[in-house]
Amino acid sequence: MNFYFLMMRMVFSLNMLLVIVICKILCIFIILPILLITWRKQYSKSRMERSHKETVVGFFHPYCNSGGGGERVLWAAVSAIQTRYPNVCIVIYTGDLDAHPEQILNKAEKVFNYKIEHKIEFVYLHRRKWVEPSMYPYFTLLGQSLGSIWLGIEALNSFVPDIYIDTMGYAFTYPLFKYIGGCRVATYTHYPTISTDMLRHVYRRVISHTNKRVIARNPFLSAAKLVYYKLFGLIYGWVGSRAEIVMVNSSWTEEHINTIWKCPLKTHKIYPPCNVKHLTSLPLINDDEKCNNIRIISVAQFRPEKNHPLMLRTMYELRSIVKEEIWEKIRLILIGSCRNFEDEVRMKDMKDLSKHFALDENVEFKLNIPYSELLSELQRAMIGLHTMWNEHFGISIVECMAAGLIVVAHGSGGPRADIIETQPGSQNGFLATEAEEYAKIMAHIINMHPEDRNAIRTVARASVDRFSDEMFEREFLRTIEPFFRQKQE
Repeated sequence: MNFYFLMMRMVFSLNMLLVIVICKILCIFIILPILLITWRKQYSKSRMERSHKETVVGFFHPYCNSGGGGERVLWAAVSAIQTRYPNVCIVIYTGDLDAHPEQILNKAEKVFNYKIEHKIEFVYLHRRKWVEPSMYPYFTLLGQSLGSIWLGIEALNSFVPDIYIDTMGYAFTYPLFKYIGGCRVATYTHYPTISTDMLRHVYRRVISHTNKRVIARNPFLSAAKLVYYKLFGLIYGWVGSRAEIVMVNSSWTEEHINTIWKCPLKTHKIYPPCNVKHLTSLPLINDDEKCNNIRIISVAQFRPEKNHPLMLRTMYELRSIVKEEIWEKIRLILIGSCRNFEDEVRMKDMKDLSKHFALDENVEFKLNIPYSELLSELQRAMIGLHTMWNEHFGISIVECMAAGLIVVAHGSGGPRADIIETQPGSQNGFLATEAEEYAKIMAHIINMHPEDRNAIRTVARASVDRFSDEMFEREFLRTIEPFFRQKQE
């Protein structure tokens, strides 16, 4: 009898399991497609009923008021479209709730020297906190990616564009705008969310800002994170390849995007816009005319990946290998901007670290300075310093070279692949990786004969024309032209 009841319970359980499986299959293959079709019709109706009858281009850039290299690309792209297609309406999705449109456009002109016409609309997003890394102490990549979908839904509900261009790399929004919003989708990707280098760091158990010490030192946690990264990479590759036009900013980014997204035929390498035309026209000031100061400049947002602590450790090492009278002339000028409260805390931590190293007399912090002051700083400086590992490109590196500085950049990513040449005869800068190496190179530059420094400056200035605003505008418009041609047809 007990056996009979046991068999009946097993049969009942199997039946229930079968019902659940059938329900899930129905949900996936019947209910979900119906919902997707319904949502798409709803957004199509919203597009038809909107007041704008001309083509609408929506730029997804939640941090458009940050003042970094990504924002320079955004405003250069907006300016290019306004010039070529004056009848097109441009909408920018932003999470900068505390900034009025007039303030955002004034900052674009002040920081980047782009005067944007006022025929532009801003759609303010209230869910930007869901893409902040601070929201996800664990599984940060997955959390931010899912958060970007939630933010994208708010953007789509607020305004439905014809053409959707993501200029920040939120690849998980592409299927949303393509399949549900019915938009043409393009992306300008500065940096892959996950790269083979990140996988390699986890596999080798290397400590970095993307691989914490507690994980790197534990083989089981490292193995689990490697599986997580590989699964995430598969999903990231699928959503990223949903874009019809993929633009990347460097050879390094192109290699990683082609590896993960596997769509090389629609991937285009377009170097970001750098203000080289104006900077190369600035007169070079001889080193002996610079008030007897040796100024080293870094232009970088106060983000963790920019690795400002390495700059301070470099200065600490430099002090031990130069003469005291030389050290008294050296100043490190950290120029940058803060995106949020976390960045402000990070900048204050750097000030405390400079005091800890007894460098506070030789280090200056300059936050959100106007473009005119940046030009003045570039003209007065001798060395440009860059310390980010696997920098995707490095706009500030190019601009320092154009202004006549001798750049010491991190020997990885875009700087090594596209910008810095170290071979004798064509050398336009230096590459380093560790604080001691940076310090030795900077001491070498300081002790060089002025003619040797000028030779490197001349080569560096001659090498940056391929990164100009004009080159970016031409290549960007050529790449996205099919969207506008098909719309007109």
